[in-house]
Amino acid sequence: MFETLRTWTITRWIYAGLGSYLVVVSIMERNWVAALFGTYFAAMGIFGFGCAVGNCATPSQSNNRVQDIDSLEVEYQEIKHKNHGNNNKTN
Repeated sequence: MFETLRTWTITRWIYAGLGSYLVVVSIMERNWVAALFGTYFAAMGIFGFGCAVGNCATPSQSNNRVQDIDSLEVEYQEIKHKNHGNNNKTN
């Protein structure tokens, strides 16, 4: 059990501690909505889901690297208009 607690981050400790504190205070004050709110944050810290374990941050480096536009080769195809015997020449 102590080995598992050593791998917790400071954010996880804060979520578990403040969430548990909010649950206890809310129950003593009979504020059930705040107790549910505190239970959610305590559960994030205790069970390790959501923002408590760092899943809210976006990755700092993207694996999708944008290619340099100048290095791309573009192939063009000329499209010719077919004239079906309708010559619209002006004399």
